[in-house]
Amino acid sequence: MPSSFSSALLRWYRTHRRDLPWRRTTDPYAIWVSEVMLQQTRVEAVVPFYERFMAQFPDVRALAAAPEPSLLSAWAGLGYYSRVRNLQRAAISIEAAGQFPSGYDALRALPGIGDYTAAAVASIAFGARHAVLDGNVMRVMARVTNDAGDIRGSATRMRLRDAADARMSRADPGTFNQAVMELGAMLCTPSAPECGRCPVRDFCAGRGAGRERELPVKLGGGARKTEVTQILIIERGSSILMRQRPADSARMAGFWELPDAAMLPRAEPLETLGAFRHAITVTDYRITVQRARIAVVPEGFVCIERAGLAELPVSTTTRKALLILDQADRVHPMEPPG
Repeated sequence: MPSSFSSALLRWYRTHRRDLPWRRTTDPYAIWVSEVMLQQTRVEAVVPFYERFMAQFPDVRALAAAPEPSLLSAWAGLGYYSRVRNLQRAAISIEAAGQFPSGYDALRALPGIGDYTAAAVASIAFGARHAVLDGNVMRVMARVTNDAGDIRGSATRMRLRDAADARMSRADPGTFNQAVMELGAMLCTPSAPECGRCPVRDFCAGRGAGRERELPVKLGGGARKTEVTQILIIERGSSILMRQRPADSARMAGFWELPDAAMLPRAEPLETLGAFRHAITVTDYRITVQRARIAVVPEGFVCIERAGLAELPVSTTTRKALLILDQADRVHPMEPPG
């Protein structure tokens, strides 16, 4: 049965897989970059970032030698910036070693590479037989094996990894891993699995038991919370007031950002330009963008020429606020306050 499962899945994948840029190469560097970008980020969002990043940093040497501001700027908008810092740290290690590691254990030892990324790169780039385990794979395998265990638990995750490993193609483990992930993304989706189109429906114990919509089971988890804040646009001629996060900041160290109202309690609001929403893990932010003025530039802030902002790494919320400012200026051009 495992070999039949694998054959049916691979036939479907070769016909129906999405044409994604990292699937057109066996270069381990390119595959590694894509897998890191895809962590916590939708495929559709990753594609343009990936293509720009690879054009700017086409190989390990270029990544290892990149100045941090250029690196952060190229990653801006993808979030979770520790990912790109770990990418560079690992690239420096690979460059010093003189070759890209091909084994799972050697990959796993690099900064920022966990079980999933090591298994993905080792299998896709080097043909190593290591099953990947991400959200899509866990969902597929929980349904295929009718496993009602909590997928937050390590014992359940181990069973699901073993289930994927037992069904893995011995001839082409990398393609098998990609096929399981693609099945989870395209057909075996969380709320509306398309069992009628599934290539492995005859092997699915969860479907046979009528439980496909109940699986996988995910217990616990905290409720989402909402925070409301204001981002301030304070202009001095053609410059905008900003600050750079310190190098030891826990999040987004080195990035530039616009102030919020809590940072500048003495700022006088002038007009509301717009609003947007932003989500980070379990927090939903509702953010209003306001023009404001302040008598004196406070310590820790500097005025940055608006024309030069494109060269700086800026936070995602700052980038969204600046887009609202640009839109407002196009609709209602005004002389910035002094």
